[in-house]
Amino acid sequence: MRGWWREIAGLVLPVACGGCGSPRTELCPACADALAGPGPRRVRPAPEPAGLPVVHAAAPYADAVRELLIAHKERGALTLARPLGGALAGAVEAAAGPGAGPADGPLLLVPVPSSRRSVRARGHDPTRRIALAAAARLRRAGRPARVVPVLRQRRYVADQSGLGARGRLANLSGALEVVPGGARLLTEGRVVLVDDLMTTGASLAEAARAIGAVHLPFIPGIPHGLPAGPAQRGIEQRVAAVIASSPASFEINRNSLETWIVAGGER
Repeated sequence: MRGWWREIAGLVLPVACGGCGSPRTELCPACADALAGPGPRRVRPAPEPAGLPVVHAAAPYADAVRELLIAHKERGALTLARPLGGALAGAVEAAAGPGAGPADGPLLLVPVPSSRRSVRARGHDPTRRIALAAAARLRRAGRPARVVPVLRQRRYVADQSGLGARGRLANLSGALEVVPGGARLLTEGRVVLVDDLMTTGASLAEAARAIGAVHLPFIPGIPHGLPAGPAQRGIEQRVAAVIASSPASFEINRNSLETWIVAGGER
């Protein structure tokens, strides 16, 4: 209900840019350019948690981009979901790579879930709202996509804001699970984990673990009673996309690429 009233208020009250406060616009051209960033790039936190999928981000988490994400998440600037979703859509495409054709299935955007406590406090679920906007942008661009919110928290999780990398990993370890019936949904396309922000990577690593832990449903053509092959035992999650990540994570990726080029492109 609170989220609905915020959207109505945004139609009748004066607005200001969520990034810099410029009047009479929800997003000024300068802040839109900052959100577009240098283009989606692979990012890595340091240290990188075990099990973290390959992550692509649209922009560094600094200045206008940081303010836009906070305005949407904490101050109820819900109209920012559309431009934020556009930035996430670009990162999703970079993470998923080119589609192989209609038989490849749609992109399945799986949001990292917020706690019920946070959703109640904010009056909306910011990550899911942005994911829905990203899926809509992808469909308009001709790429089939839908949001599949199959992850949920299975136990209490403390507020992450005051925790370091090791504390966040411990806080989230084993905290997520796939809802009953979610495994079948995950077989219908290419799974891409999505979140608004990556800091330590703990949330994405735990989400990837939860998805990988589920067993695939029965697949036609494989006789009953035979041992399940590797593809049947679980859903392997290798890619993720976020709107923003720390500037240092972009720099780590750039330095890694330069080292690889200097070495002649050899692994």
